[in-house]
Amino acid sequence: MATTPKLHPRNQHSDGYDFERLVAQTPELESFTTRNPTGQATIDFQDVNAVRMLNRALLKTHYNIDFWDIPNGYLCPPIPGRVDYIHYLADLLADGSSQEIPRGRHIKALDIGTGASLVYPLTGQSEYGWHFTGVEIDAGALKSATQIRDVNGLNITLRQQNNPKDIFRGVIKTHDTFHVTLCNPPFHASMKQANKGTQRKWAGLGKGHSSKLNFGGQNAELWCPGGEIKFIARMVEQSMEFADQCLWFTSLVSKKDNVQTLRRILGKAKVADLKIVEMAQGQKTSRFIAWTYMNKKQRALFSVG
Repeated sequence: MATTPKLHPRNQHSDGYDFERLVAQTPELESFTTRNPTGQATIDFQDVNAVRMLNRALLKTHYNIDFWDIPNGYLCPPIPGRVDYIHYLADLLADGSSQEIPRGRHIKALDIGTGASLVYPLTGQSEYGWHFTGVEIDAGALKSATQIRDVNGLNITLRQQNNPKDIFRGVIKTHDTFHVTLCNPPFHASMKQANKGTQRKWAGLGKGHSSKLNFGGQNAELWCPGGEIKFIARMVEQSMEFADQCLWFTSLVSKKDNVQTLRRILGKAKVADLKIVEMAQGQKTSRFIAWTYMNKKQRALFSVG
């Protein structure tokens, strides 16, 4: 009998959502809850407002975030899958430090495309105490992220990327050093492709046709010319310029078929080490690619300023 792939062992959501606990912390969630055919509490995941309220409840209950909201039209990310990336990044860093999970503000993480939701810094800081620097090109998203940070009184650095062709350039300063960079890149090559992808997803879930993009999303969040491959290739190219300032560069890769192409690109970049880390999330498997220009000895000696 096949078993459903599980989230990371440290993921607080690996046993599903405890709606009783969530509603107790965020009573407004109750009006969005329904019952599935087996009688379990759930929400309508096609309803953007319901997903937003669920996220608000999850962030308050599990990550001590008292205020969280995003403007209409921005990506409303699924919390369990996003925090899984953080947990696997912790494992990646532990691999170079005698398997001890790294915790504390001396661990520096750079979040490329932090988004209006600020989801990676919020969950990563709560789980491991790391210091996050979030980078965003969209002014509206940056304004939302800044509000979430300030209302909650969090120490998160936010920077605007002013050049749409740049990823690391312009936002990694001369004095900066980071243990890890992370990114959820735009994965479609066009808005038309993004819409088609959403329709396929809803059909696969038996939801029929939907005019809404899955969980919303602005152009910069969903697509870029050349799609995921082009974006990550540009990331690799620019990472060479900051090879001694970042211990590990990483990015999610939505399409498994893209992995081999990215391996070839990274081979040409002459990286010292390359890892593909698979993450099981419900009915699907996602993955991220990680590369470093430092050998094992250099990685063991790496420290941030």
